[in-house]
Amino acid sequence: MFEAVELGRQESKATFKTKERQIRGELLKIQRQLREAGRPVVIIVAGVEGGGKGELMNRLNKWLDTRGLQTHAFWDDTDEERERPGHWRFWRCLPPRGEIAMMFGAWYHDPITRRVLDQISEAELDQEMLRINQLEQMLIGDGVLIVKIWLHLSRGVQPKRLKKRLKAPKPAPIRRREKKLAARYDVFVDVAERVIRLTDTMESQWHVIEADDKRYRDLTAGQVLLSVLQAALQEHRRGDRRAVIHHLAAPVGTDNDASVLDRLDLSLALDPDEYRKQLSFYQRRLNELAWSAYDQKHSLVAVLEGWDAAGKGGTIRRLTAAVDARLYRVISIGAPTDEELAHHYLWRFWRHLPRAGYMTIYDRSWYGRVLVERVEELAEPFEWMRAYREINNFEEQLTEHGVMVAKFWIHISQDEQLARFRARESIAWKQYKISDEDWRNRGKWDTYVQAVNNVIEHTSTANAPWTLIAGNDKKYARIQVLKTLCERLEASVGSGTMEV
Repeated sequence: MFEAVELGRQESKATFKTKERQIRGELLKIQRQLREAGRPVVIIVAGVEGGGKGELMNRLNKWLDTRGLQTHAFWDDTDEERERPGHWRFWRCLPPRGEIAMMFGAWYHDPITRRVLDQISEAELDQEMLRINQLEQMLIGDGVLIVKIWLHLSRGVQPKRLKKRLKAPKPAPIRRREKKLAARYDVFVDVAERVIRLTDTMESQWHVIEADDKRYRDLTAGQVLLSVLQAALQEHRRGDRRAVIHHLAAPVGTDNDASVLDRLDLSLALDPDEYRKQLSFYQRRLNELAWSAYDQKHSLVAVLEGWDAAGKGGTIRRLTAAVDARLYRVISIGAPTDEELAHHYLWRFWRHLPRAGYMTIYDRSWYGRVLVERVEELAEPFEWMRAYREINNFEEQLTEHGVMVAKFWIHISQDEQLARFRARESIAWKQYKISDEDWRNRGKWDTYVQAVNNVIEHTSTANAPWTLIAGNDKKYARIQVLKTLCERLEASVGSGTMEV
């Protein structure tokens, strides 16, 4: 693969100056147009050690308008990053719509380095590339333009380049790991070739550039970037965004079909004395398990979904009453802010993932894409249909990292919901909980039932199963959520057994 670019191409100073003026002007023009069109851009610059990734990034920062342009390097990971799934550090750096993020190596740097240094196997490398393809396809589907540039140095040029860096008046630091990678040039090239083959797709192509001559390198990278951005803008103007609809089973839960929610026995209830007894026991046990999870660096993500007035808020209050306030965060999800709308819908959930040993409780969650956004037609069909796979991939990354994912749907009957709505209207301190939108959503009950059935069908997995809770009796529902969380944590931290 790389032999094809090892041609010894060069650019003279005079030619470089002439072409630089033209490319710079065109890049600034296209950058403004993409900003107006709301297209986010991710530029990934990767390659062999000494290839000039930093020099190229500096050049692009000079050519482009730095307003709406951020540059990110991913060298040694921090404690904060190690305590979360690997892609968390990249989600934090994704640009909002209309802006550009330039990334040194991005999600490719770490797996390539670890494979070259024999820290992961080839099979593990392939698995990481599969995860990267999933990430890039998800971002592209949301309108992100990804430009991937690989800078290649021939075998004879690399040691000379690194030696020259050391002789510079203020030499750029060549860290120990970089020296190791340079010493394993042949292995690095083999790994890089495999990575490029596995991740070079029609929607996200690699552009391999010979980097022996710096002027040729920078001009070619600028021309590549300009060409890709122009093509994307033309596509945007045609309204020709590619939307791949992934085939799913036919929707279930129509008016004439049985719903998975019908299996719940909504008559289940607890008398007040039994409720107080069990509440005290499970809250005390949850507190113990939360501290055990903290000590063992086990994190938890709990998701509470359900009908309006199903009792999610009251259940969360019983959960948080049991846990030290330093160990958890409650994230209440409502309509997205302007900042959140400027990113992929999963962005606002990635940013709140807990560190190792902590809990995040989501009062509503990423399932809004396949529930309210689907039913209210706030998302196009191709958007919510592909979201099932995106959500499963997201949750799989959490569980692979060791995060326990607990998902609850609290179900109530239509009659019970109506009674709770009327009670909210009649009690002064509950009136803020009821709105015209709640009444309007109630009119789409059957459509929501179908959407819930699809959610359970497509996203209840072995690692992140759904727990359906009969919620007509609030006391019973609260205890079931507490008990389930304790059981899940019990299995995770292995701290004794539970008996009421």
